[in-house]
Amino acid sequence: MQEVSYSEDDIRSLDWREHIRLRPGMYIGKLGDGSTPDDGIYVLVKEVLDNCIDEFAMGYGRTIDVSINDTGVTVRDYGRGIPLGKVVDVVSKINTGAKYDSKAFKKSVGLNGVGTKAVNALSEYFKVTAFREGQCKSAEFQFGNLKKESKLEPTKEENGTLVFFKPDNGLFRNFRWVFEYVEQQLWNYAYLNAGLKIQFNNKTFVSKNGLLDLLEKKTGAETVRYPIIHLKGEDVEVAITHGEHYGEQYYSFVNGQNTTQGGTHLNAFREALVKVIRTHFKKEFDAKDIRESVIAAVAVRVEEPVFESQTKTRLGSERIAPDGPAMRSWMNDFLSKALDDYLHKNPEVAKEMLKRIQQSERERKEIADVKKLANQRAKAANIHNKKLRDCRYHLNEKGAEDLRLNSTIFITEGDSASGSITKARDVNSQAVFSLRGKPLNCYGLTKKSCIKTKSSTCCNTP
Repeated sequence: MQEVSYSEDDIRSLDWREHIRLRPGMYIGKLGDGSTPDDGIYVLVKEVLDNCIDEFAMGYGRTIDVSINDTGVTVRDYGRGIPLGKVVDVVSKINTGAKYDSKAFKKSVGLNGVGTKAVNALSEYFKVTAFREGQCKSAEFQFGNLKKESKLEPTKEENGTLVFFKPDNGLFRNFRWVFEYVEQQLWNYAYLNAGLKIQFNNKTFVSKNGLLDLLEKKTGAETVRYPIIHLKGEDVEVAITHGEHYGEQYYSFVNGQNTTQGGTHLNAFREALVKVIRTHFKKEFDAKDIRESVIAAVAVRVEEPVFESQTKTRLGSERIAPDGPAMRSWMNDFLSKALDDYLHKNPEVAKEMLKRIQQSERERKEIADVKKLANQRAKAANIHNKKLRDCRYHLNEKGAEDLRLNSTIFITEGDSASGSITKARDVNSQAVFSLRGKPLNCYGLTKKSCIKTKSSTCCNTP
């Protein structure tokens, strides 16, 4: 083994720019080429937009202008604007920002002072301009290095911040923008911030009803069992319905961030939903039956949220604030009142919800019975049927590996097809296994029908 040196000369200290460029995955996830929605170029846009959204959430600026073309990305908000004396520091000094102080940004998504620094370091050109109280100041960077800083100048522009950047083509090799991904990102911002108007390449994104609009768009032509339930409280908003599909569908958000992997807030919602429905209908339904076919959107605002990575796709906070109530009890208290009240005031919705839960309960029990029968038949088939004509290959001194490499199994559709192969095979190294019947066409069948048909056609009951 070659000896590797390890001395003082091997220890390196990187500045913020070098570290981001050397380990971009820590800050924006994968680099990619723009062909998937989680590629790095879209994360760069998100990091800049998050600051604009934080301004709106704090009550400043109701419009955001976004433009993307071959020259780069331009984002302009109409919030308070970066304090002019800190324009350079905010985008080029790591761990620098106003969001450590919850008074300035009480429920912000960007708390680590990293976002725009990562955009700056990963762009071949980056420019930021702040407009504040009749004055403006700008700074220009290349690959994170400051190239030009302007003096304070008078302006007639409205307060706010203007950012322009062009991703580094050396890192994001041959990238291309897929505007569909950008638009989906902007729609999420609009749904989560009712009243906010985002203008992107001559298109306008705005939502009046928040998560209700989101769930209506997500369900689309899909059949839902009852009108979407839309509930809002302090720092929490949910939209719920049941469909005809199998499984659960959730869209979860924290402080405007799409937490695609869920987290403590989504876990709390799923648990609270079960408790409230059991209490309302006075029956201990199985949790799986309650959540089967549910479609829901959940958005919360949390003070100083703790995410499990810089990409912020999963929330780890156990409380809604450092000194606030636990996430589970807080969500349970909200749904216990809001959802229970809604179901009492809308008995037809409650009736349809109950029917869907009872349907899931029946299906689960029927499938359990069919599986039990199938297992019994399979055991009987294993004892009495001789579907496998094994080979006579014996382990030699080379062991199992030689057996694996030198034996073959032929799988046939039925007994008649396997008959001729059995006669013609090499009995020492070739095995034959016969199936019974053709594979079932499951399209349009229920799960019960599929399992029942499979158990009766694929097993030879003695």
